[in-house]
Amino acid sequence: MATAKTRQKILDTFLTLLGDHAYGDVTPTRLARAAGVKLSVVRECYPSKKALVEAFANRVDVAVLDEQADDMHDQPARDRLFDVLMTRIDHLAAHKNAVRALMDAVREDPALALDFNPIAVRSQRWMLEAAGIELTGFKAQVVAQGLALAFARVLETWLDETDEGMPRTMARLDKELDRGEDWVRTLDRLESATRTLRSAGGVFRRRRRRSEPDWQTDDWGEPIDEPGADAAGAAR
Repeated sequence: MATAKTRQKILDTFLTLLGDHAYGDVTPTRLARAAGVKLSVVRECYPSKKALVEAFANRVDVAVLDEQADDMHDQPARDRLFDVLMTRIDHLAAHKNAVRALMDAVREDPALALDFNPIAVRSQRWMLEAAGIELTGFKAQVVAQGLALAFARVLETWLDETDEGMPRTMARLDKELDRGEDWVRTLDRLESATRTLRSAGGVFRRRRRRSEPDWQTDDWGEPIDEPGADAAGAAR
């Protein structure tokens, strides 16, 4: 069984190869040779390239979560998220060329973009947690999806950034978070409207039940006589 060290070596080699080759050119055989391991070991550790990309995302997730700052808890949620996402970019910096290769591959292959999307969304859910933004259910998934798309746009700017201070990247992140805040407010209004409609629908159904006649009708809408009603009427 492969050790954690071997798994790390294979992942590091994969990222190094992505720095020099297109994503599609990094085959399992090339990876095994570069890492100095048997092809079967690569298969054991990472049965697909998607598994390698997921391992890379998980590594960055953990690095960001380990740096979660306790002194940010009293800051606005937007500022906390900005800090978390910039920290994520800091941890991606060592593998900037690998990130570029992955972004290029996704742009060229929509199917690959769909394949990688759950990985990006899961990472952003952890980034929201790191920022102390607790969401649940459908709203959590929708916000994480929106954040994954927004962060991808920020990365496009970052990949072309030459200034170490990253002014363009931070400006783009600011813009994306502003847009996200507007979108979340719209989502909140839709949620509120939906709850109001559901509540109104419940009241309408209760009123309708109270106003329905208490006699029964047959399939044609005609009242059904109670058993013995004719006999009672005849007796009177």
